Formats: sequence, structure tokens, C-alpha cells
Amino acid sequence: MPKISYLDEKSPKKIRRGGNFIVIFLIFAFLMGIVGGTGAILLLSSNSRLQQILGIKNSSLNISTTTNEKLKLEESSAIIDAAKKVSPAVVSITTTSNVSDFFGNISQQEAAGTGFIITNDGLILTNKHVAQSGSSLSVMDANGKTYDAKVAALDPTNDLAILKIDATGLPVVDLGNSDDLQVGQWVVAIGNALGQLQNTVTVGVISARERQLVAGGGTGQEEQLNNLLQTDAAINAGNSGGPLVNLAGQVVGINTAVASNAQSIGFAIPINQAKNALDSYQKNGKIIKAYIGVRYVTVTREIAKLKNLSVDYGALLSGSSSLAAVISGSPAAKAGLKDGDVILEINGQKLDENHPLAEEISQFQPNDEIELKILRDNKESTLKLKLGSTE
Repeated sequence: MPKISYLDEKSPKKIRRGGNFIVIFLIFAFLMGIVGGTGAILLLSSNSRLQQILGIKNSSLNISTTTNEKLKLEESSAIIDAAKKVSPAVVSITTTSNVSDFFGNISQQEAAGTGFIITNDGLILTNKHVAQSGSSLSVMDANGKTYDAKVAALDPTNDLAILKIDATGLPVVDLGNSDDLQVGQWVVAIGNALGQLQNTVTVGVISARERQLVAGGGTGQEEQLNNLLQTDAAINAGNSGGPLVNLAGQVVGINTAVASNAQSIGFAIPINQAKNALDSYQKNGKIIKAYIGVRYVTVTREIAKLKNLSVDYGALLSGSSSLAAVISGSPAAKAGLKDGDVILEINGQKLDENHPLAEEISQFQPNDEIELKILRDNKESTLKLKLGSTE
């Protein structure tokens, strides 16, 4: 038998035999009282005739009917219902491209991802990196039926794509409101895991919001993604483009990336960003967005301390060895913004974790003129900027 010790182990004390007997008797009596009392309560709560004889109502016993088993059952049922609601509209996407080897031999290479149907006439949301990974696209629905697909639109500033298949009467997802998400809220990820396990369901929580990262694939291309949701629901290769769903069965995010050097750290694009792209496509036949042309990090207290900034909010313009903070020829470059500047406000709206730069810019239209308050060398100033277009 293993040795079990108290955490606050102390030296033993000597107790007389008579004292042992009295202590044991008192403990036994106490335990019998608890068992008897509990049995009586259970008997009374389950025996209505006995309650009538004694004149006791069940409500007066003040017995909680909520149990751990009930909570687990309700939680599991919500997950099951959410998966059942969304899964019929989740599709597997296969891309095919021709590749040549060192000797000039041509072979076909396949890649796989996930998407979900947003209109019953065949519009599908997925990741841009899924749609661009091959020269031809095919989509398989939850019933195993395969369709040829084409790219209807690509989001120039985000990892989003809209595909189109020739079909009608399709099941569609319900789009939720990602702005309402709370850290710790349960979510379900559904996708074509490993490109072979169609409609795999995994469960986790929203681990964080407003994450920013630079994502890249095997091609060596990198892209900055802003305002991401972080989740510990398992996201694997092939899950890209699949839905992240709340327990009401509403899509709140699009699974897009994982931290390869960690466990259970995945990222999803908030569905509200996709809604804006979809609205633009339906109005213009393509995705057009207001464009500023910067890469940035949302300033927090930790970043302010690390960078020795005099403010703990705003958007710090920051690039990398391969990505410039201010894109050449962009509206930001023309307005005179520089690497290391902090954009504090746009038209009087303070930028912070609840109002990130990308989200605020999305409220404007191309060619709108905005006023920026910036911090440069710990000195504040204002400047005008005319927004460009991603067209």
C-alpha cells in the first residue's frame, strides 16, 4: 500500500487507551448521526405520504436538485446540439496542383482544408491560404457529395476567401456575434482534421481575444493577422477554414492557425470580420476594404514597459526583418507615419485592446479622410490621412 501523509505532518502525541475509546465512540456517534440524518432527509424527500403524515412540504427541506451529473449532462447536450446544428453545413475542401521534380517530371499534389456554407445557393467561407493552395478546387459536403468549386473573392487584408459551388437548397450555418465572446466561454471546432477525418469535433474555450501574430505556411509567405481569437479546442492540419462555434450553434470564428511549438494554442478569425467581407462581396462582387497600410502591435502595459513608452494604449507600428511596419506607397507612408510610431486615436476614438486599429479602420470606406493622434519619441501630434482601397 502506498504511504499517505498529511500535508502538515506533525510528531505523534501519546494518548491514553481510555481517551482513545472515548474519542472513537464520539466519532462513531457523530458519523451515525450524519448517516441517519441524511437518510431521513432522502426518505422524506422521496415519500410524499410520509410528508403528509408529518406535515412537511418538500420545499421546506431546502434540498438542492442540481447535481454534478445534471450539469455534465446539460453541458454535453449543448455541445452535441451545437455540433448537430452546424455539421451539415461544414464541407471538406481539396485543392490539386501540378508540381515538377528536379528531372522535370510532373505529378499532382493535393492539399486539404475545411469550409462552411453561408448561403443555400453555394457560397462557402474558408481561409485564403486554403483557396490559394492549388490550381483546382473541389468541395465535399457532409453527405459525401462532391462539387467543383471556384474562388469568388479573396480578402486582400485577411486570411479569408469566399468560394462558390453550383448548387441550391443547401444547409447553411447561423453566424453569431464574435464581439460578445467572453474569455472562458465554451466553443466547438469542426473540421477536416489531417485532411482525412471529415467533420471532426473538438471542444475547448476562448483562451484570449485580440491576439496578433504573423502566420506563414510552407511557401515561405507571411501575413500579419490581427484581432484573432485564441482557443484551446484542438485544431489540426486540415481544420483551416472550419467553423468555431458557440454552444448556441452559431459560428463565431474561422479556424486559421496554430502555434506549432505549443500544445492547444489555436487561433481563429472573428466572424464579424468575415461578415464585413461578405457584405462587401454581395454589394460589389468583390471584397473592397478601407486600407491604411501598416503592421502593428496593440499596446498593453507589458509592451509599454518593454518599449519604454509613456502610454499603455494605442497601436505601435512594428515590422519584422521580412515585413515593413509601414508599407511602401501606402496611405500611411504618404501621411508620414514611421516604424515606432504609436497611433493613439482615430477621429477621437482611443485605440486599445477593445478598439484595435484594424477594427476601427473597418468602420470607414475607401477615400475617407481620418485624423490620427500619434506618439513619436514620446511626443504627441496629429495628422490627416486619406484611406486607400484594397481593390
